[in-house]
Amino acid sequence: MKNSGEKRYLLLLTTVALGTMLNPLNSSMIAIALARLQEEFHLTFSDASWLISTYYLASGIGQPVMGKLSDIYGQKRLFLWGLFLIAAASLLAPLSPNFGWLLVFRIVQAIGSSTLFPAGMGIVRRIITTNQAKALGVLSIFSSTSAAFGPSVGGFLLHFGDWPAVFLINLPFILSSFILAIRILPKDSGMPKQKARIDLAGVALFSAMIISWLLFLLSLEQTVNWWMLIAGILLAGFFYKLESTREDPFIDVKSLRKNVNVTLIYAQFILVNTIFYSVFFGVPSYLQNVHHFDAKNSGLMMLSIAGFGVIITPLVGRWIDRSGAKPALTVGAAVLTIGVLLMLSVHDQTSAVWMFLIFSVLGISNGFNNLSMQSALYAHVEPSETGTASGLFMTSRYIGTILSSSLLGVLFGKQITTAHFHEIAVVCAVIAAIVLMLTIRMPNAVARQKAGSR
Repeated sequence: MKNSGEKRYLLLLTTVALGTMLNPLNSSMIAIALARLQEEFHLTFSDASWLISTYYLASGIGQPVMGKLSDIYGQKRLFLWGLFLIAAASLLAPLSPNFGWLLVFRIVQAIGSSTLFPAGMGIVRRIITTNQAKALGVLSIFSSTSAAFGPSVGGFLLHFGDWPAVFLINLPFILSSFILAIRILPKDSGMPKQKARIDLAGVALFSAMIISWLLFLLSLEQTVNWWMLIAGILLAGFFYKLESTREDPFIDVKSLRKNVNVTLIYAQFILVNTIFYSVFFGVPSYLQNVHHFDAKNSGLMMLSIAGFGVIITPLVGRWIDRSGAKPALTVGAAVLTIGVLLMLSVHDQTSAVWMFLIFSVLGISNGFNNLSMQSALYAHVEPSETGTASGLFMTSRYIGTILSSSLLGVLFGKQITTAHFHEIAVVCAVIAAIVLMLTIRMPNAVARQKAGSR
């Protein structure tokens, strides 16, 4: 019976992992394909960067909405529908007659993958009642690993199958997850009698606010759109006022106001991801345009970030269990600062070995920061708030990636040069210094963290 229970436990985690990995995998694989897509559809880097920003915009909005729907209409049902949407988008994207249609299919892909994480987490939290934190940690590491290896996988796919392969590679994972989901995931309790209570006004305001900020940031490349900045500020004010009066808000702003530590963790995670994805999406294009690497070699270079992140994560996890998140997060912030400063030593004739070492430092920092940030979050929230906190945590990641794509659009928009690469490093160094200061002021809630892991 014990072996049977362990087998079902592993199959359940495998089913959810195969689904939830699709969002980070698809968000990172596209990085290595941007240069090729620029050629295919005759785009500037700013145009191509919309494949990144729209994906994360749709994901940032979709995660909490789909999480709510999965709680109401059934987690298994929404999980299967999410897989169906990704499959449809992945099949149709290679047939896109123009860039506009490709953007549409990417958005559909993002909505589908946004369904899988909250639905999958809900299933895991409902079924696995012992060692729950360990199970959630395994899934978190799995997602981080798939994101880290995305550019390397994308590089090989582009080398052997061109850019459509970046979309078609999803199908084996989708099929495996779909078959396992039907057989392994527990049945939903049935359709609810009450109507869905989705804060549509909050969703609409949040979407408009994020879009306004995004358009303002993207306008910095040419003529600054001050109207979008004003609109973003006003919409943020309206959004806060509306959500603070709602009984069932899209985002519980009152809770964020009361729990300052959690609010700052979200802000810190936005900044960490702004740096990480600026490097993640910017380095492959820089290597291909300035150092004339092909897609396969660019992908191999990005293994420095992926490989060291995977190696360091289990070690960090054991350290966090003993000492709490703050010591590991402090080291991660310091290593991140060192890594982005080392980027200033890269020049047109810099050897591949030195660049590999620099990117390895950034990979090590990623291994510290991802797990430490999530552990810090769970150490400062009650167990009953895990679902909501996880949704906002993922939304924070998406906001960070949107900011990174905007930064890359501004600095890499017209021409990709080493000077622009250094400008990105300087901006990231300033952000890393802020991350380090936020880490130093963070209390180290070891007691609750250890209690939550038992």
